[in-house]
Formats: sequence, C-alpha cells, structure tokens
Amino acid sequence: MAASELYTKFARVWIPDAEEVWKSAELSKDYKNGDTSLQLLLEDRTNIEYKLDPKTKNLPYLRNPDILVGENDLTALSYLHEPAVLHNLKVRFIDSKLIYTYCGIVLVAINPYEMLPIYGTDIINAYSGQNMGDMDPHIFAVAEEAYKQMARDERNQSIIVSGESGAGKTVSAKYAMRYFATVSGSATEANIEEKVLASNPIMEAIGNAKTTRNDNSSRFGKYIEIGFDNRYRITGANMRTYLLEKSRVVFQADDERNYHIFYQLCASSHLPEFKSLKLSNANDFLYTRQGGSPVIDGVDDSKELCTTRNAFTLLGINDSNQMGLFQVLAAILHLGNVEIKDKDADSCLIPPNNRHLTAFCELVGVTYQDMAQWLSHKKLKTATETYIKPLPRLQATNARDALSKHIYAKLFNWIVEHVNKALIASVKQHSFIGVLDIYGFETFEVNSFEQFCINYANEKLQQQFNMHVFKLEQEEYMREQIPWTLIDFYDNQPCINLIEAKMGVLDLLDEECKMPKGSDDSWAQKLYNTHLKTCSLFEKPRMSNRAFIIQHFADKVEYQCEGFLEKNKDTVNEEQINVLKASKQKFDLLVELFQDEGKASSPTGQAPGTGGRTRLSIKPDKSRQSSSREHKMTVGCQFRNSLQMLMETLNATTPHYVRCIKPNDFKLAFSFDPKRAVQQLRACGVLETIRISAAGFPSRWTYQEFFSRYRVLMKQKDVLPDKKLTCRNVLEKLVQDQDKYQFGKTKIFFRAGQVAYLEKLRADKLRAACIRIQKTIRCWLARKRYLRQRSAAITIQRFTRGYQARCLAKFMRRTQAATIIQKYQRMYVERKRYRQKQAAALAMQTILRAYMARQKYQALLREHKAVIIQKHVRGWLARCWYKRCLHAIVYLQCCIRRMRAKRELKKLKIEARSVEHFKKLNKGMENKIMQLQRKIDEQNKDNRSISERLLSLESSYAAESERMRGELGRLRGAEEEAKSKAIQVSSLLEELEKLRRELSVTQQEKKTIEDWAQTYRDEMEKMVSELKDQNGLLKKDKDDLNRMIQEQSQQMTEKMTRAIAEETQQLETDLNEERSRYQNLLTEHLRLEEKYDDLKEEIALSSNVSKPGHRRTDSTHSSNESEYTYNSEYTELEEGSRAGDEVIRGIDTSLTLKLQKRLTELEQEKQSLRDELENKEEQFQRARARDDAEFKKARGAELEYESLKRQELESENKKLKRDLGEMRQSLLGDAAAGTGAPGSPAYKVLLDQLNAACEELEVRKEEVLILRSQLVSQKEAMHHKDEKETMTEPSVYADVSKLKDTDELKQAYIGLKDTNRLLEHQLQTQRRSYDNEVEVLRGELQNVKEENNRQQQLLAQNLQLPPEARIEASLQHEITRLTNENLDLMEQLEKQDRTIRKLKKQLKVYSKRIGEMGAGQTEGQTSPGQMVEEPIHPVNIPRREKDFQGMLEYKKEDELKLVKNLILELKPRGVAVNLIPGLPAYILFMCLRHADYVNDDQKVRTLLTSTINTIKKILKKRGDDFETVSFWLANTCRFLHCLKQYSGDEAFMKHNTSRQNEHCLSNFDLAEYRQVISDLAIQIYQQLIKCMENILQPMIVSAMLEHETIQGVSGVKPTGLRKRTSSIADEGTYTLDSILRQLNAFHSTMCQHGTDPELIKQVVRQQFYIIGAVTLNNLLLRKDMCSWSKGMQIRYNVSQLEEWLRDKGLMTCGAKETLEPLIQAAQLLQVKKKTDEDAEAICFMCHALTTAQIVKILNLYTPVNEFEERVSITFIRTIQTRLRDRCESPQLLMDTKMIYPVTFPFNPSSLALETIQIPSSLNLGFLTRV
Repeated sequence: MAASELYTKFARVWIPDAEEVWKSAELSKDYKNGDTSLQLLLEDRTNIEYKLDPKTKNLPYLRNPDILVGENDLTALSYLHEPAVLHNLKVRFIDSKLIYTYCGIVLVAINPYEMLPIYGTDIINAYSGQNMGDMDPHIFAVAEEAYKQMARDERNQSIIVSGESGAGKTVSAKYAMRYFATVSGSATEANIEEKVLASNPIMEAIGNAKTTRNDNSSRFGKYIEIGFDNRYRITGANMRTYLLEKSRVVFQADDERNYHIFYQLCASSHLPEFKSLKLSNANDFLYTRQGGSPVIDGVDDSKELCTTRNAFTLLGINDSNQMGLFQVLAAILHLGNVEIKDKDADSCLIPPNNRHLTAFCELVGVTYQDMAQWLSHKKLKTATETYIKPLPRLQATNARDALSKHIYAKLFNWIVEHVNKALIASVKQHSFIGVLDIYGFETFEVNSFEQFCINYANEKLQQQFNMHVFKLEQEEYMREQIPWTLIDFYDNQPCINLIEAKMGVLDLLDEECKMPKGSDDSWAQKLYNTHLKTCSLFEKPRMSNRAFIIQHFADKVEYQCEGFLEKNKDTVNEEQINVLKASKQKFDLLVELFQDEGKASSPTGQAPGTGGRTRLSIKPDKSRQSSSREHKMTVGCQFRNSLQMLMETLNATTPHYVRCIKPNDFKLAFSFDPKRAVQQLRACGVLETIRISAAGFPSRWTYQEFFSRYRVLMKQKDVLPDKKLTCRNVLEKLVQDQDKYQFGKTKIFFRAGQVAYLEKLRADKLRAACIRIQKTIRCWLARKRYLRQRSAAITIQRFTRGYQARCLAKFMRRTQAATIIQKYQRMYVERKRYRQKQAAALAMQTILRAYMARQKYQALLREHKAVIIQKHVRGWLARCWYKRCLHAIVYLQCCIRRMRAKRELKKLKIEARSVEHFKKLNKGMENKIMQLQRKIDEQNKDNRSISERLLSLESSYAAESERMRGELGRLRGAEEEAKSKAIQVSSLLEELEKLRRELSVTQQEKKTIEDWAQTYRDEMEKMVSELKDQNGLLKKDKDDLNRMIQEQSQQMTEKMTRAIAEETQQLETDLNEERSRYQNLLTEHLRLEEKYDDLKEEIALSSNVSKPGHRRTDSTHSSNESEYTYNSEYTELEEGSRAGDEVIRGIDTSLTLKLQKRLTELEQEKQSLRDELENKEEQFQRARARDDAEFKKARGAELEYESLKRQELESENKKLKRDLGEMRQSLLGDAAAGTGAPGSPAYKVLLDQLNAACEELEVRKEEVLILRSQLVSQKEAMHHKDEKETMTEPSVYADVSKLKDTDELKQAYIGLKDTNRLLEHQLQTQRRSYDNEVEVLRGELQNVKEENNRQQQLLAQNLQLPPEARIEASLQHEITRLTNENLDLMEQLEKQDRTIRKLKKQLKVYSKRIGEMGAGQTEGQTSPGQMVEEPIHPVNIPRREKDFQGMLEYKKEDELKLVKNLILELKPRGVAVNLIPGLPAYILFMCLRHADYVNDDQKVRTLLTSTINTIKKILKKRGDDFETVSFWLANTCRFLHCLKQYSGDEAFMKHNTSRQNEHCLSNFDLAEYRQVISDLAIQIYQQLIKCMENILQPMIVSAMLEHETIQGVSGVKPTGLRKRTSSIADEGTYTLDSILRQLNAFHSTMCQHGTDPELIKQVVRQQFYIIGAVTLNNLLLRKDMCSWSKGMQIRYNVSQLEEWLRDKGLMTCGAKETLEPLIQAAQLLQVKKKTDEDAEAICFMCHALTTAQIVKILNLYTPVNEFEERVSITFIRTIQTRLRDRCESPQLLMDTKMIYPVTFPFNPSSLALETIQIPSSLNLGFLTRV
C-alpha cells in the first residue's frame, strides 16, 4: 500500500519528543512521494514542520484508530511499534486504572503503588475455570492458564516474574501462589497451601529490605516449585534462592534499610522473651542506622514480627529454634557495634570489656578472649610454619563485616532449608508449577559484581523468552498451513558467550582469583587484551582503565572492576569460623549452621608477608595442608551453575511470562513516567515481542469475525453461502497487495497496519452511509418544515386580515364611545371641582370662626382665673396681718402677768419666814380641819360630778381638738398653697407674657405646619400604598410559608413513612440474615457429616481391599442424619465391624494400626463435636432460662400493673354504682312529676330490668373469679409437676453411673434420650399453654382499657348533654354494656362447656383403651393391632367397607419394602406425569397416621427415620438430576405440610374441613420431627439450587453477553493473540433462547411435581439472581463488553427474561429486583457521560450498584465505533465525588454463591386422605387401607 494513501491530511502520527518520548501530531497537508518534510499540527494546535531523514526517508509511525486504543492485548493493535505500545499502556493505566495488559504471551503488570480491590476470593472464583482470553488481563488469568495447561497437557509449568526493583515482582508471585492455594486445595490434612503462603512473610522478613525504589524490595531471587498430585491438589513445595545481597547486612545507602527482620526485632525488644537479646532502638546499631530511614510509613514492625513468628510456627520451626534465630540476628547487630581502635599503623585492638562484644559472645556462646583475638588478627600458613599477623583497623573492620555477612548467609540458607522441609510433599508429586521471582535488568551510575550477575541472568532468560516466542509463532503458522519465512530477531547468544564461554568474563575472573597477587586492575587488563578487539559487544570506556562496557540486549552497561575479585572470592577468616564452631549456645543453632563449613581461607593460597608477624611453633597438619590446595567454588561459578540448572528446569516446562513495570521513581499512585516505562519495556523484552509479531502477521481474524466486522464493505452480490470464499473475494478486492495477508485454515493473517487500513475503509463507508442518511433525513425535515411554515403563513395571513377588520370596527365603536365618555367625564370633573371649592370655603370659615371663639374663651378664662388669684392673695395677706397682731398682744399680756406673779411670789416668801405668821396660821387649826373635812366631802361630791362632766368635756374636747387640728392643718395647707400661688402668680404673669409672644410665633408657624401636614398626608398616603403592597407581599410570603409548611409536613409524613418502611425492610433483612445464618450453619453441619461419611467410606474401602493402600472416593453429597438415627448407625457400625473382622485379620499390621489410629482420631473429633454441640445446647438452655426468668419478672410487673388497673376500675365501678343508686333515689323521689317522668310505671319497669342486669353482672363476676382461681391452681400444679420432673433427671444420671454392662449403658442412654425428649415435649406444651394464657390475659387487659376509655368518652359526652338526656344516655349505655358482658360471659361459658365435653370424650376413649389393654394382657401376648381390632371387630367391619379413615396399615417387616418401592426405586418422571402430585408424601403420612392411631411410638420413629435417611440416600445417589431433586423437594414439603395440617394445632386447622379435622394425629406431637424434616427440605432446596446453578452456569455468559440477540448492533473488534469466545452464534454456543428453554423446563418440572407456588417463586428468584450476578461479574471483568451496543443487547435480554416472568405470572416473586444491578449497569453503558447533569442522573439512577462497580464500568467503557467517545477522567472523578457519602461495601463483584434464605409457608391440601387411591405400578400391595 502506497504511503501517499496512508499519510493523508488529518492522519495522525507519532514523532519523537525529549520529555514524553513520543508525541502525537496530525498531518495538516497530504504527503507526496519525494517530500522532504511533513506539515504537522500538534495537540496544542501548534504547527510545525517535521524534517524527514534524508538517508532513510523513514516516515513517522502512524497512530492507531481510537477504537483500538486501550485494548487488552497489545498484539491487537494494527500498528505495532513502540509509541503505540507506550500509549496503549498509558491509556489503560491512567485513564482506565487497569494495571494488567497482555502482550502476546506476556502479561505486563504496572505497579499502581496503591492497594486495589482486585485480588479477593470473589475475583479468584471469577477467573477459575475461565479461558485466558475470555476475561480481562490479570495475574489470576496467567495462573489459571498455567494450572489448566498442567492438567490438560500433563506438562510442568513455570511462571517467570521479572522486573526492576519496586516493579511489584514479589507481590505478583505472591498472588499467583495464593491463586493456586485457593483453587486447588490440599491433598492432605496438613493444610500445605497455608504453609506455602506462610513462607512469604518469612522470606520477606529475611530477604526483603527497603530501597530508594521500593519499600519491600526482594534482595534475592527465588524459584518456588509448587507440587500437585494426580488430582491436581497441592502436595508440597520447594524453594531455590539465588544471589542474596549479603552486602546489605553491613552497609545501606541513604534512605534505605537493612533486612526487615532486624527492625522487627528492635521494635519488639520490649517483650519479656527478648530481654536477653539486649536490643534497643534501631538507631543504636550501626548495621541498622546507616540509611537514616529506620521506619517505613504505614508499617508496624512489631506486628510484622508477630506475623513472622506465626509463620515460623506454622512451618514447624519451634520456639527454641526461633529464639536461636533471634539470638544469632541480635548477635550480628551487636557485632556491628564492636569498636576497633588503631594500635599502630599495622595493628589494632578491641578495648577490654566492650559491651557489644560481650553481648555477642553471650548470645553465640563463645569466649570473649578468642573472639577479640581473631577479630584483630589472622593466621597465615606456609609449608612449614604458621604465623599470626595483626590486622590494621580497616582490614579488621572488613573482616568483622565479612563475618557478619557470612553468618547471615548461613542463617538465610538454614531458614530456606527448613522451610523446604516443612513444605516437602507427603505424597508422590505428579506435576508442579514453578514461580520464578527474579531481579530484572539493572543499570546504575555505579555497577558492580551484583549488577553483572543480575544482567547475566536476564540475558539467559531473554534468550529463552525469544526462543519460546519464536517457537509459538512458528507453531501458529504451521497449524494454519500458511507459508512462513525465517523471522529475523535479536539473538543474544554472543553476549552470553562473552560472559560464560571459555576465556569469557567469568572464566577470566575465576582465573584471576586463583592468582597469588591477582587484582581488579590486572583482571581488567586481561579483559581488554582478550575481548576488546575480538568482540563487538565489549568496549572500554575512554576515561577509565578500571571499567568495561558490555552491550546487553536492553542497553549498554558500564561495570566498575573495583571489588569484583573480593566479591567473587567471598572469603572469611577461618579462625573466626572455628571459634563459632566451638559455640556452647543453648539452642546449638550456631553449630548446626557451620557443621558443613569447609575451609574458609582464601582460594588464592597467598603467601604471607613479612611485616608485623608472630611466629608459632605449631607444626601444620598434613591433612590440612592437602585441603588447602582445594579451593572452594567462587560466587560467579556457583551462580553460573545454579543459573544453568534453572534454565534446564524452565526449558523442561511450559513458561508463562509476567513483566512488571515500575511507572515512576517516586512511588506515586497511578503516575506514569514515559521515559522510565520505555526503558523497562526495552529491557524486559516486551518490545522485542512486538517486533517479532510485527515482522510476521500480527493481526489474526477468524473468517466469521472478519465477515461480521467488515460486512459493511461487501455488496449483496458478494455475499456467498461459503463465508470463507466470501472473505477471500472481498479481501482480494480491498487489498491489492497479496503479501499483506494470508489465508489460513481458520483465520486470516494480516501484516501490520492492514487492520487499520480496513478500519479506515469501514469508517469511510460508515461515514458515507451516515452522510447519505443525514442528507436524506435533512431533506425530509427541511421539506416538512417548509410545508409546515407555508401552511402556517397562510393561516397567519387569514387570521391577521380578520383581526385587522375587527380592529377597525372596534376602533370606530371606541371613538364614538370615547366622545360620550369625555362629555360626561368633563361634566363630572367640573362638578367635582366646584364641590371641592365649596367644601374648602366652608371648612375655612368653620375653622376661622372656631379659632376666634377659642381665643375669646381663653381670654375670659384667663381674666376669671386672675380675679380668683387676686381674691385668695388678698385674703391670705389679711390673715397674715391679723395673726401677727394677735401674737404681739398675747406676748405682751404674758410679760405683764409674769411681772405681777413675780411680785406676789416675793411677798409670800417674806411672810412665810416670820414666826408670827406661823402662829397665826396655826390658830384655830382644829376648827379649820373640821371645816376642811366638810369641805373635802363636799368637794368630793363636787369632784365626782365634775369628773363626770370632765369626762364628757374631755370627749367633746378631744373631738373638737381633733377637728381643730384638721382645720389647722387645712389652714396651714391653704397658707402654704397661698404662698405657692403668690409665687405662681408672678410666674404665671411672666408665662402669660411669654405665651402672648409665642402666640404670634405659633400663628406664623401654623401655616407652615399646615403645609407640612399636607405634604405629610401625601407621604403617608404613599406610605400606606407601599405598606399595602408590602402587606400583599407578606400575605404572599405567608401563603408560601404555609405551603412550605404543608410540604414539609407532607415530607415529614413521607419521611416517617419511608423510615417505617426502611425499618420494616431492616427487620426483614435481619430476619433473612438470621435465616441465612441458620441455613449456613446447617450447610456447615451437613459438610462436616459429609466429611465424616467420606472418611467412614474410606475406612470401609480400606478394610475391604486385599492390599494395603489409601484410596479416596469422591463424594459430592453426604447424608445429613438427624440425632434420632444415632442408634441405628451405632448398631450398623457394630454389625459392619463384626462382619469385617475376618477381612481385617488378613490386612497388614501397620495399615491396621494406622487405620485404628485414624478411626480413634475421627471418634475423638466426633466426640469433640458432640461435646461442643452439647455445650452450645447448654448455653442455649441457660440463655432461654434467663430469658424466661426475665419474662416472668416482666410478666409479674405487668400483672401487678394489671391488678392496680383492675382495682382502679373496680373503684370506678363502685363509684358509678353509688351514683346510679343516688340517681334511682332521686328518680323515685320525683315520682309525682307525671306518668312519662321518672317514677312512672314504664320507668319502673326499666328500673327493674336494670336491677336484674346488675344482679346478673354480680353473678357473672363471681363465676369469673372462680375460673381465675382454677387457672391459678392449674398453673401451680403444672409448675410443681415440672419441678418434680426436673428433679428426676439427676436420678436417671445417677442410675447410669451404677450400670456396668455395655448393653445396659446403651439401654440407659436410649431411655435417657426418650426421657429428655418427653421432658422437652412437656416443656414446649407448658410454654405454649403459658403463652396462650398470657395472650388471653393481655386481651382481657386490652378489653378493660378499651372499656375504660369508652366509659370516659361516654362520661365526657354525657356531661355536655342536658340533665334528662344525660340520665337516659347513661342508662342506655349501662344496659348496652351489661348486655355485652352477658354475651361475652355466655360465650366463655359455652367454650368451657365444649372443653369439658372434649375432655370427657377423651377420658372415655382413654378408659376404653385401658380396658382393652387390660383384656389383651389377660388373653396373652398379642400385637397392638389385634388389641384394638378384636373388641370392635363385629361393629366396625361394615363401616370400614363404606367409610375409610385415610390411613394405611403395614407390617413392621414391610417397612424396608415400603421405603424401597416408594423412595429408592421410584421414577419421578412417571409419577409426575401419571399420578397426583405429592403422592409419596400422602402415602407416607397415611402410614404414619396408622402408627399414631395404634399408639406405636417405635413404629412412628423408625418410619420417620427410614424416610429421612432414604431421601438423603437418593439425593446422594442422584443429586445431579434436577427432576429427582425437585421431585423430593416437592414431596418433602408436602409431607411437612401434612404433619402441620393434621397436627391438631388450631393455627394449622383453620382451612381444614370437618372430615380433615377428624384425621388429626391423636397420640404423638411430632413438632421436633417437623423441624428435622424442615432442615431436610432446606438441604434439598440448596441441592436444587446447586444443580440449577451447574446447569445454568455455562449458559449465562454466552447467552447474556457474548451472543448477539439483536444481530448487527455490535461489531467485533480485533482481539489479538488471546482470542475470546466469538459473539456470533455457532453450533454449540448458548443463546438467550437456551436459557429461556431451560427456565421453562425448570418451571414445568416443578409444577408437574406439585411444588408449592411460593417455593417456586423463591427458586425463580434465586435463578434470576444467579443470572444477574454472573452476568454483572463478567461484565465488570471484561473490557470488550463495556460498550453502548452491548448495553442495548443486555437490556433486550433482560426484557426477554421479564417477559418470561410475566408469562409465568411471577412478576411479584422478587426476581425482577435481583436483575436491577444488571439493568442499571446496562443503562450506565447507554446514558450520556459528559456533563455534571449526566453525573447527577447517573448517581440517581445507579442506586443498586456500588461506587466501585460504577467507576469500574466507566473505566472499562470502550467505544466500538469511531462515533462513540470515551469517558473522561474528569467525569469519573465527578462521579466519585458525588458518591463519596455512600455507605456501602467496597466489594467489586457480587457473591454468586449467595443463596437467599428459604422459607416454607404453610400450604394446606384440600385433598381428602380417604379418597387417595394407590396405583398398582408402585408395588405397594402390602399396604391395607383403614
């Protein structure tokens, strides 16, 4: 194909770039032959001119179409080159978050530096059994392919994992081993798969370390062989290690760590068992602090040590050996801290009592002096003498470090050896899968011996890889019978020869090590002389004479010669080893490490020097002299030999390649550095694979796929019946150059770029078709739009003209009307103006006159007030003058009277002093005394009268004085008021003047105020209008708020409803979880019993063979025998053992002992399980007893509360009675009111009736009290009975201890079980009666509460009525209440009568039966059947012929025949078609009824046990047959329903006829057996689901995803080397019709078998869940299925399933809801995925999908055609942000093993048992109808 056809305008190419390695560009101009440059447009819209190489004229690489970008397989790309590979990996890694990609046979794994949820058990199960190309790339797919090829081809396999440090090699290898351990299981009971996985933490602890590139870098290579037996189960493993990096023990670069185990020990140094190690922080030791990074973020070293120790224990390394290991490791740390000081220039010394050396010697058990001596000295030997030479400090330090490295290497090898011992296979290994975790190609700034060995190993692996890829290509071409030519590929054999051939690099290195004075410089010169001119792959650096360059397959590497010899020798001081060999360590581990240690001296045999030597007088041993000539193998030689062995192993296996890529050097999650990626792609051989593929025919299509994809390029005449010939003809027309393709037997092979060309032709054809369709549709739309617009224009014109005419007439009418309106309007305006003026004038006059009148009134008022003020002031002044005059006069009188009194007093004093006066006074004293006596008497009389008058005067005076005081107070107040008034007069006068002045100012301001008032009025009017508007707005807001409140209330109501619904749903979910948990426990119990049965069968088979051996038989199903079958099992086991005694005697003794030991272990295990079950039962009983106690306590409180309520009600009743009595008295007292009033004859009749009702009420209450007392007494009696029965249990156990004989023990155990069963039955009966009593009491309490509420409501209503109406209403209500109580009591009485009659009837039956039994005993030993039949034989014979009781009688010896004919040999198909559904269940129940009728408990037990065991047996035998399982599920459920329907429980007898109620079981309560049969039904249901799943599983993916139900919607994309299953329907592939036919078959079968409709719904629901879950899981793991067209196919398929549900009437069974995740996933593939609105719609729509599933589908979304677009990263992040708050499980896949908990709703049968006829085909003639 010419370049001008491909390099056209808009074609996209790749051009080199310094930053991004390759950059995309677009041609802005067509390329023509001869052009020297290309005009390109970059992605940032920059135009550039790209110059072509003038020599090669090579055009830039073409870019693949967008629909090919992001493919799972790089070989599916049309253009195979480096930029295409790099871009495809980047798109998958960055955009789709996919870390795995196929590249032919290679799996490319890019380290995401983030934990991804793609390694769980669900993912393992999804990949198990799948073809490698059918699922997205994954390490599990590679592991599954290796496992499958091992089983299919009988050939060993290898998985080679390589890559740089930090690329994820160790993790990939770990996941591969986890996959094998999960899918294969273990062939023995030793859990070898767990041990294989447990070796990982050990090897990571001792062999991994933190580097600058990786926090958990493996510093050694390992090859693990996982062994499998002939059933391909893991039997053991073996590990080989390569090139441990010992130098890391003593030195670490910056930001690196030593091996993890050292830091784990330091972090756990605080533990008691580690105190003796004398460790501390890691920063305290030289060997752990050099890197300066002792802690790894997110890693707890102490927890990691716990994991390591657990792994040691699991692998059989005991605690003593572990402590020995830890002691040696701690000793290494202490040895590194030993300080060596300079003594002089040629010697050194260790200070005495060095703390760390002391600790080292204690830990390893050596003497301090010997160790200190040989750390600073060395021994030199000559032919005759031995010398001890002191070492300089630097050499002593190096010797110390060498010893540390040597000890660690020995310890590492010891651990690997013991791990291999623990993983060794206990059985013969049939095949193995090897997992190689080895270092990738390395190149650093300074490369040394380690890098040389690593790159040498990668050269060998690359050669093997190239040969394998070439071989596969050759086989493919030969298989398709197409001619092929030798493909030129890079052969790195010359480079390998340069390294390992004779006189190669390694050979010269070993030779130089043997030289006495060999050095790195001399070795370098030998390399230059040998290879510089002879080998083009060997070069010498220009600026160095101590380095060399080798051209490897990946890149040139410059190696520094310094240190090569020392590292290749790997020497250590022999005397130091001898000291360690003499160790007296407690655990003897150190001696074990060095027991095989040979001579550790240098292989050079170097002669000693002369300086600083001490001569010893010890003669050398001849044997040691001879051994000194033998040199140990160098490191390079060892590595070459081990590598050769590895290559031989890999060549003998089928290899699978995993190439790990490190995306960046900074450990950033999902960050892609193109430069680093390209380097690794070149180094790991991925690009070489691409180059080999591109050199041949990389694109390969089957004829069917080519025809489906490029059908659009064919014309109708080109399509022939032979599709192969059609493809050949079309391809010859489309591609002229026949060298560009080849036709094989089944495929068409294309050269690179041809698929892109065909895709371009297809896209052009589709684009032309789209343009033609668009043209036609646009023409049709335009014409349709034109016709619609023309019609609209005509219509608009018509309406417009009519509108204009109407407008003119309207205008004329309006003009005339306007004239009239104007006339009246003007008149109205003038009249209004006149009235306004008139009103204004009148208002002004009124205001003015009123103002003048007010002024005049104010003046008169002021004058009047002034006169009053003057009057009061003048009066006050006159009073004041009068008071002053009066005061002066009184004062003057007082002064005069005082002067006169003084004069009289002076005169009297003078007279009193004279004697004459005294005598004169005494003269006539007696007469005077007499006179005075008379005067005194008179005066006394006068005094009495005066005192009387005085008292009256005093009272009058007091009143007068009081009045005068009041008057005085008033006058004083008036005086004060006058004073204040006088002051006020002056102020008022001043105020008057001021007011006059202000009046004028006020008058002036009045006008201003009036103007302002007018303005204010206008503003107020405006404000009022605004307020009105605001009021309207507020009203609107109020309405809005009311509406919002209503909406919120509605929302709250809806929220509450939703919350209630959610709570209900949660309760249902909890119930389902409990059911599921119980059924899972039942399944686990069945699995354990299955395991037990398998072991029992194995023992039986081993006992029956003639030769010793161990043979295991597969068992898919096991019997789930109930506890009632243990006795029969025990007897069968005894019989089997007795029968096999003779055979066992002939067996080998060792085998017999082994089997006996195994049998003992099984018995112990069984006994432990029984003990555990008994413990669980005891715990359950204790919990139940505790719950019962709590319930009784709560019940007591409730009864107390009820008693209180009853007392309250009784008190209220008494009160009402008292009120009623008072009312009667009042009514009788008012009897004279009339005939219709109270007291009239009619009213007395009513009153008499009320009295009678009250008396009846009292009588009924007494009866109720009597009944309650009887109930209480019965309850106490039952309680005492229960206590008595429980007291009998210890006696039973005590009796057991006295028994000696085995038979007696067995009989006692059986009796004990019967006793326990009887006690449990009685307990359940008592509990049921107690529950019923509680319910009755609760009902009574509720009735009392309702009655109380009714009384209160009635009382409230009566209080609102008039008195007369109130009385009548109260009486009416009282009559109604009493009538209702009477009716209730009558109903209770009738119920009691019925109970009494029933009990009497049962008593008669029991007495009659007891009499019959007594009669039978007197007659002799007869069967129970004869006991019943003989007394009633004459009476019942004619009735039996006419009326059957629905029972079947059989003899005891016919029980086995019954079970065999009815269960074992029954063909479900014939029964289902020809007989009634559930016939075996009816027959078994009728037999059971007869055993119950004759009261034979042994017969009932054996029949039920035989039935259960036989059903289990038939399920184990034919458990894969759907019809058989469905048939017995239906019959088991019918048998369970019969046991319920005829149990006698009222809950199950509601739908029975009277005749069916007569058929109820009368003697036995089979509730416990119902539970056992229910468990059996659950087991059958689970077996049915597994059977259906096995049938549907192969169909689902092919039918729901791969098959194109709508043909032509989705095109087939190229799939690369690993072909997927074609979506085109070929012969043998499943379609949707296949699933629908299978569903129809399932449904019709279950309907024919009479399965319950509810059970059918549950089965269909489980079927649809399996279909939806498997389909969705495959969709999530297949990138090619995530497209728009596939979403349409899925939705169509789901609609067909929904149509099937609709046709079957199963839309309400919940099956459609199980498909909701799949429906939403299909919708997610079809909806728009661009804007935020789309994101919101997706989040709302996909509520059944988890966030991880939504993001996964969006990441996997792949356009099939160019017209579709990918989902942007921004949109995906938007989805993640919106779904961040979801609370959900992070699990990606749905659990396909989940089984919904099954329930068996009660479904009674309307079929009468007596009408059932037994067909002769069942061979049940021995049954007799009764």
